[in-house]
Amino acid sequence: MLLKEIERKMLSELVKNSRRSDRELAKAIGTSQPTATRIRSKLEKEGVIKEYTIIPNLGKIGYSILALTFMKLDLKNSLPSSEIVKFREIHYNAMSKNPSALMLVKRGMGLGYDAVLISLHQDYASCDKFRAFIRQNMTDRINDMDTFLINLEEEENSLPFSFGLLALQMLALPCKDKNGIQE
Repeated sequence: MLLKEIERKMLSELVKNSRRSDRELAKAIGTSQPTATRIRSKLEKEGVIKEYTIIPNLGKIGYSILALTFMKLDLKNSLPSSEIVKFREIHYNAMSKNPSALMLVKRGMGLGYDAVLISLHQDYASCDKFRAFIRQNMTDRINDMDTFLINLEEEENSLPFSFGLLALQMLALPCKDKNGIQE
């Protein structure tokens, strides 16, 4: 789905700071406040905007490790689609009681793996405990699992996590002109 230029501008401004009023957003994208409200509402309704949130300082709230866990799945033991909803619910409930924060689980490809799991941990011990939990509860579905750890306390020579760059880069993506034709 390609966005119109004005929709892309609105989305970029909201990514930079979603706390601004429609009046402030209208000024930033060069439209009237009612037009800005209409554009924002349309983006929400169409699912382009999934949620409004903040980016906390992960170290200040107690996390020191970000883990990228790559998994090679046993596709012979994959669940039938009728059981996937139940499987997700069971694992979601178990994960919600764990102090490690599971941020993303997605199927994919590359490096010889089929899925990636992104999680946050208080320390190395909690990360090991989390990995053991995954292995124990998915032992018949995982053939291999490797983890890349990132020390969140080390800020030197790193680019902090932010959507600010994404907001700027979105403006360079193709968009539709006023007639709905890709530019």
